[in-house]
Formats: sequence, structure tokens, C-alpha cells
Amino acid sequence: MPLTRRRLLTMLPAVGLAAAGIGGARQARAQDPMFFRIGTGTTGGTYFPIGGIIAGAISGPPGLPPCGSAGGSCGVSGLIAVAQASAGSIDNIRRIQNGEFDSGLAQSDVAFAAYAGEGPFAGEPPVTSLRAIAHLFSEFVHVVVPADSPVQSVADLKGKRVSVGAEGSGTIYDMRLILTAYGLKQTDVTEVYERPEPSADLLAEGGLDAMVMTGGPPLGVIADLARRRPIRLLPIAGPEAEALIAKVPFFAQEAIPAGLYDGVAAEVPALSVGAIWLVAERIAEPTVYEITRALWQKSTLDLLAAGHPRGKEVSIDGAARGLGVPLHPGAARYYAEHAVLSLPTQAKP
Repeated sequence: MPLTRRRLLTMLPAVGLAAAGIGGARQARAQDPMFFRIGTGTTGGTYFPIGGIIAGAISGPPGLPPCGSAGGSCGVSGLIAVAQASAGSIDNIRRIQNGEFDSGLAQSDVAFAAYAGEGPFAGEPPVTSLRAIAHLFSEFVHVVVPADSPVQSVADLKGKRVSVGAEGSGTIYDMRLILTAYGLKQTDVTEVYERPEPSADLLAEGGLDAMVMTGGPPLGVIADLARRRPIRLLPIAGPEAEALIAKVPFFAQEAIPAGLYDGVAAEVPALSVGAIWLVAERIAEPTVYEITRALWQKSTLDLLAAGHPRGKEVSIDGAARGLGVPLHPGAARYYAEHAVLSLPTQAKP
């Protein structure tokens, strides 16, 4: 029977963890593929397409020619990676913690909060089993309002209906921090917990006053919304943003470039945060070493650059910056061997 995607997914609960976590990647027999699950995000965000590209690139299904030959694979021999949709950063971390995912994409601020038992993870045991493979690219907090809205700043959102993202997304965490920085309490806005696509529909139809989405621009959902209804992006700048960056150093002040969305002709001051690739501590060191090697192959970088605008930003030069959690020993060994780290034990900034 051929190994179809449907059959692969039905096999994951039974063999996924054991195959991905035991022994080195190169030790797997051709008839015993290792399954490796990567949590991504909603289909309208950045994690989903980037995660899918990475999953395909690091996979090395049995029977393919070796790297460098015609039709060959530069992925991990015997490994089959599967990118799975999720609600986003918080959801991915919880599912890595409970063993449902082997790895996942997340915002660096959310990863740090989980590792430290803060923010959305307050009152819970810290998720100290999180490890990092790499920093990938920058994400930006988009606060979207109709172009004709009287809302001109985050402070003006008081009393408004605001979609802060789906439960389990990092957007919720970011927006609550931003509201606090602007002197608003969580109860000062009517929070709506929706995925980006339904949120955009509601905003277009007048059912929301604002929607928030953290992701690497251009975001397809917001681009589509701007074609249906004129929009503006609220600036996140000034002393409020500066105070927040001082409190949460994983944030940086950056502008969303001009011209990415219809009607948004000038750049908009915003906050950015790193998107990182997390992995469970339990995954074997040789396996993560090989995954890291496959990530930084030229063929993988070419696929990322061609597949998504944020993919052009993925570079080994920034792989170990702003992670918020320790590097996995397998990734640390790869970076030490390639002069990305001065010490293989370097963990977080």
C-alpha cells in the first residue's frame, strides 16, 4: 500500500513519538521511517506556509536519491515531517508539552513566557522541556481598523469590539500587553476570540471594530480584507511602545513596510517579535542535529525564499538570536561546528 498523506496521519499517534525520539536520524532503517510533527498556525497566517515548506525540505522519505543528485533529497534520511495546522504559538507549545507535536513554530516572547511560567502560562508549572532549533524571521503586530473608523490609536479601542485572535494564539498575549501599555485593562475592550479569516469577514461586514493579528507581512488575510473594504493599521509607537519594549525585550520597534496592503500607502510604526522553531527536549540529539543541518541546506533556503516573502529573511546568521529558551543540544552542536556559536552550550540571550 502506498504511503499516502492520509495513511501517514493515521499512523502518527501510534509511531510518531517513538520514531522521532529514539536514536539518531541516520540509524533509521529504510523500512522504518521516522515521523516528525510540526505545529504551525492558522491557514491565513505565516506559520502555516513556512512550516509546510520546512516540513517538505527536511523530509527524506525512503527511496529518494541522495542530496545533490537529480531529484534527490537533502532532508533527513528516513524522516517524514508533517506540518499540522493549529491555533498558533500557545497551542503549539501546549501540544509539544503533551506529546501531540514534536516541534512547532512560536513567538519568542510566548516561548519565554512558557519556559518561565509567566503570562498565559502563569500558575502552571514552567514548560522547561522546550528547546529551540532556530530563530526564523520577524513577525509584526497588525492592529487593523476600517479606514473610516474614528479609532486613531490603541487607546481609542476602549469600549470597542476587538478580535484578539483564536484561543491558543500568541496574538492574544501580545495584544493584552499592548493594551496594558496604553493604559487599558482587558475588560476595557470586548474581546472576540476568532481565527483571522472569520475576523476579517466580521470586520468587513461591520461586526467588529478592530482585529489584531501577529504575523510576518504581507498577511494574506489582511491583504484580502483590504481589497474588500478600505482599512488602516494603527500605529504602535511613542512612550507606550518604548515602555513595553523595556519590559518585554523580545519586542522591537519596527515599521510595517508601505504598500503591502491596498490603501496603506505609508509605513506604519509597529512592534515586531521573533518567530522561532521550537522542539521537544525529548527528541534525540542526533535527530535534531540532522534536522538543523537540513534546515540550512541551500535547497531549503531557496524553497523558503521562493515560497513566502518572509522566507527570504531566514538566515543562519540570525539563527541563535532572541530565542527565549535554550537551544536543543543537537542544534547547538551544529551551530558550534559552523561558527554560529562560540560555545555549544549557549542558550538564550
